[in-house]
Amino acid sequence: MTEVNSPPRLGGWTRFVTARPRLSLLVALVLTALAVVAGSGVADRLGSGGWEDPTAQSTYATKALEREFPASQPNLLLLVDSGSASVDDPAVAAEADRLTARLASEKGVIGVGSYWRTKAPGLRAKDGHEALIAAHLTGDEKATNDTLDRIAPALRGTHGPVHVKVGGIVAVRHEMQTIIKEDLARAEMIALPVTLLLLVMVFGSAIAALLPLGIGIVAILGTNAVLRGLTEFTDVSVFAMNLTTALGLGLAIDYALFIVRRFREELATGAEPLTAIATTLRTAGRTVLFSALTVAVSLAAMLVFPMYFLRSFAYAGIAVVLLAAAAALILLPAALLLLGHRVNSLDLRRLFRRGRPAQAQAQAQAAAQAPVSGEGTAWARLANLVMRRAPFFALATAAVLVLLGLPFLGVKFGTADDRQLPASAESHVVQQHIRDGFPGNPGGGLEVLAEGSATPAQYTAYKTEIARLPEVAGVDGPLVKGDSAYFTVLPKGEAVDSAAQRLVGELRSTDAPFTTKVTGTAAVLVDSKHAIATRLPWAAALIVIVTLLLVFLLTGSVLIPIQAVLLNALSLTAMFGAVVWVFQDGHLSGLLGFTSPGSIETTLPVLMFCVAFGLSMDYGVFLLSRIKEEYDRTGDHNEAVRHGLQRTGGLITAAAVILAVVMVAIGTSRVTNTKMLGLGIALAVLMDAMIVRSLLVPAVMKLTGTATWWAPAPLRRFHDRFGVSEGGENPPGGAGPHRSAAPSRSATSHDVPADENGDGSPNESGGVRAIR
Repeated sequence: MTEVNSPPRLGGWTRFVTARPRLSLLVALVLTALAVVAGSGVADRLGSGGWEDPTAQSTYATKALEREFPASQPNLLLLVDSGSASVDDPAVAAEADRLTARLASEKGVIGVGSYWRTKAPGLRAKDGHEALIAAHLTGDEKATNDTLDRIAPALRGTHGPVHVKVGGIVAVRHEMQTIIKEDLARAEMIALPVTLLLLVMVFGSAIAALLPLGIGIVAILGTNAVLRGLTEFTDVSVFAMNLTTALGLGLAIDYALFIVRRFREELATGAEPLTAIATTLRTAGRTVLFSALTVAVSLAAMLVFPMYFLRSFAYAGIAVVLLAAAAALILLPAALLLLGHRVNSLDLRRLFRRGRPAQAQAQAQAAAQAPVSGEGTAWARLANLVMRRAPFFALATAAVLVLLGLPFLGVKFGTADDRQLPASAESHVVQQHIRDGFPGNPGGGLEVLAEGSATPAQYTAYKTEIARLPEVAGVDGPLVKGDSAYFTVLPKGEAVDSAAQRLVGELRSTDAPFTTKVTGTAAVLVDSKHAIATRLPWAAALIVIVTLLLVFLLTGSVLIPIQAVLLNALSLTAMFGAVVWVFQDGHLSGLLGFTSPGSIETTLPVLMFCVAFGLSMDYGVFLLSRIKEEYDRTGDHNEAVRHGLQRTGGLITAAAVILAVVMVAIGTSRVTNTKMLGLGIALAVLMDAMIVRSLLVPAVMKLTGTATWWAPAPLRRFHDRFGVSEGGENPPGGAGPHRSAAPSRSATSHDVPADENGDGSPNESGGVRAIR
């Protein structure tokens, strides 16, 4: 007879995390308190830019123009509204001139100009009732924000016959930072209680529900401290805080769900807490580690790109993933060991149970053995149905996913601007007034920086040559300072349309007797697209190669890693199609409360792919590890697929719903890019969990049959030596049915196939039976 309660085999890691559990939790509490202090004020040090390539020609030209010709790069605009009077009215002109002089006298403000001083027609509205004062605020993003905070209150509002609103790039970025911080606080207030409620519904026990939430909070606070430290060395985007909250809660809850559930399973079989911890870490703990590595690799791929917007998400994502995994593998086992059977305490579901105490106790024990709601018979029957009609489910689900992704074929890339903000935001109002009411193409001009000595005749000849280009509406300049000069080129079309982007290339290829560099909105877009296109293959190769290796080490199969990569990519089609249909084309913009600019910011698809692909692999690893464990135990491919979906279907669905709730809370943001990120990722994880993992994966694995587990002899030997699986030590031999068909360790609920009721479905006991 094999004793279920035999002394546990403690690995080195289990001994480490269970040696002094109280001390571990105390140290964690102290470190978390220090993280709160270290991470305080991190949002104030984060930037709201980072979409441009710092090594690009346009970036160099922009900085040179800011340095040599600050008036050419105004980042602060005052929209002066004269009401019913004309902006040329003497009283209006006098007040506007006073405001211009006051602005010019402020510290940190240079390059001040206005319609009233220059009479430039582009600074006067077509109706004659509005005009602009432009200036350049010096310094980095923090310095310009401080200057704006100091001067804006005295400038905005009513001044005699005029009313002033504040706009420009500085105002847009400052307002974006403020709104993001406010929205993030609101998202956390929504996500935390709703997540706790869902966890209580999943576990029943309030104690078990609080553990994943605690792990998530530790991961978030720790990551904020990491980001605060990084701001001392590099630029970090304020948008990264949204990912910190989303992944901190989502992944920590995923990992804690997986570990707590397995621990409760082991307790339900009669194992002592220490034995349950040892088995949980040897099985679920390894899966969590592999899952964290796959997610971290997907996020690390963003380090390939030069834009600090993308790199910031890599910093935040890698930190939060590793901290969530570390907390789940170190702190959670310590807490579970101290709690023991009390992890099932405060079972709130007993309030809704009826019947005699003995019956309620039996229901509570059954709930502990299957703590993820919906798991069991329904998932097993679904797996049987899918495998009986595998060709239909494989083709139908793949076709639906491809169809949902078709709108992405019409994607148009653009740059982020004030339309990221809500329509009521002051800086958005200013920029919209300029777009709608001012002549020409405000914000759409291209600047050509000329460096090197040149004669007036050479400047004139160059100006004449570029004026002949078919996409040019007009050329102003040059304005000369020493050996530098610049020209302003006005395109005929929109600021960043295809014609403006072609014009950037034409200007850069035009011969000149001096060095030229082109900047402007369209030039920044061209350079950003080039930076992403040249580095995207490297990022994709990193994700694919490392994912293939990690899944091979987990499964020992050649085909499963390839299936995992392809099906993961397919699961993202709905997200990309929805991004274009909703946020580019503007469908549902009224319902969701955003202004569509008619394009998608260039870096967003890259960011969303890396995050969503990593999360999809997270769920894929959970499912595949359980299928692999059962296949190693029985050698029965169909039973392994059925068993894997039965034991993880509810878990993956619950985890996806909880993560989707967090992402939807992030998606309530008033900033369009954050809304797109939150709602898009929420859709991706739900599609992956409910369609790909539930239907497409079992159908494809049924079609590939036992060939799924094939690997050539050299790779099989490599896996035997270096690979791991959720089932603990690898059985001797290669991947395949010849592996050990008997359990290699003490039996638990997942080691023994569920008894059948004659219809292929498991019995209500969950398949737990004693081994004699």
